[in-house]
Amino acid sequence: MVEVSTPVRWALRLAAVAYVFFLVAWPVALVVRQTFSNGLDNLIEAFQDPHVVNALELTLMVAFWAVVINTLFGVTISILLVRYEFPGKRLLSALIDVPLSVSPVVVGLALLLVYNGRDGWFGPTLEANGLQVIFDTPGMIMATCFVALPLVIREVVPTLTEVGDDQEQAARSLGANARQTFWRITLPSIKWAVIYGVVLSLARSLGEFGAVKIVSGNVTGRTQTATLMVEAKYQNFQQGTAYATSFLLILVSIACLVVVAVLRPKHP
Repeated sequence: MVEVSTPVRWALRLAAVAYVFFLVAWPVALVVRQTFSNGLDNLIEAFQDPHVVNALELTLMVAFWAVVINTLFGVTISILLVRYEFPGKRLLSALIDVPLSVSPVVVGLALLLVYNGRDGWFGPTLEANGLQVIFDTPGMIMATCFVALPLVIREVVPTLTEVGDDQEQAARSLGANARQTFWRITLPSIKWAVIYGVVLSLARSLGEFGAVKIVSGNVTGRTQTATLMVEAKYQNFQQGTAYATSFLLILVSIACLVVVAVLRPKHP
């Protein structure tokens, strides 16, 4: 291990703190400052605007279902990747990282081409059976699920690998079935990884913009989420409401992180 002198260590620490400050802390602080530049007027105005309230409710609903879906499939895929060997395993692992490398706008366009009701691959058939995907809630949930998919998996897979399967094998040897083994052995050992994945997935889902804008149609009062509302209000010279809506989104994400940090048990 290479020894680093004290001045170099302090210089590296200062550089890291400055990087985080100018990239994250300062911009977020400016949003908070602008939100409360007129006291609580901006927040009151935002909550009195029915379109803003509708956008916040829609955002929470889409994020909730996206997190639920990604958690269920994320844990399942994680167990599949760690505990089993099958053809195409490496390909599946690589595909999971696609949402991290592909622009959300491209994701939205791809969903539009597949599920568009006029000339999409599946859209006309689905709409003929009473299910509209594009320009409606299902498409928004699908787009949000796609962009947040890797977050749960990439938290759970390393933990599953680290804990191994010795306890699971012991439980099975004592007569436990798959369901009992999962609920009593596997899930307790990965619960904090799942919780962190859920928090990251929630934060990502709340802030999604590009993919949702493509598939939602951005219809005010119907398919306009909070992030789309921020853009609309800012462009319409209603910056106070835009800052207030942004602050509410930031507040939810930070609150989730704080709750997890407080509840997580402290190891000696």
